[in-house]
Amino acid sequence: MKLTSQNFVNQGAIPKKYTCDGEDISPALKWTDAPEETKSFALIVDDPDAPDPAAPRMTWVHWVLYNIPSTADSLAEGILSNELPEGTLEGLNDWKKTGYGGPCPPIGKHRYFYKLYALDIVLPDIGFPLKEKLEKAMEGHVLSQAELVGLYQRK
Repeated sequence: MKLTSQNFVNQGAIPKKYTCDGEDISPALKWTDAPEETKSFALIVDDPDAPDPAAPRMTWVHWVLYNIPSTADSLAEGILSNELPEGTLEGLNDWKKTGYGGPCPPIGKHRYFYKLYALDIVLPDIGFPLKEKLEKAMEGHVLSQAELVGLYQRK
C-alpha cells in the first residue's frame, strides 16, 4: 500500500499552507494498492519530535480518523468533518479536538508521520478516541500500513 500527497513528497517539506503559520488545512492524501480484503481504513498523523527534536519528550497527535470506507482512496485538501467519506469517524488530537491540526513546532525541524492503516474490519463506534485507544482497537486487524513523512520548521 502506498500513501502520497500532491502537496509534498515523502521526507520533504510540508508547505506553510498546511501549518499553523498558514491556513492550517489538511493536505490532500491519496492511497493505492490496498489489500482486497480491506473493510476500512484508519489515519493517524503525529509528530514524535515534540517538543524539541534534540530532546523529544512525547509524540504529539495531529489527526485521528477511523472507519474510512474501503471504497475511499483519498482525502481532499482542507477536508472538513462534514465532508469526510460517509461512515468515517473522528478521534481526538492532542488539542482535545477532532479534525486536522497542522504542524506548529516550538523549536527545530520536526517530522510529521501520516500513517494509513488498512483494516480487516469496520471498527465499532468507540466515540472520539485518542490515538492509543484507536491503536488498541486496531490490534490484530491491520492488513497493511502506509506512511508518508513530512518535515516542517518554523521561521
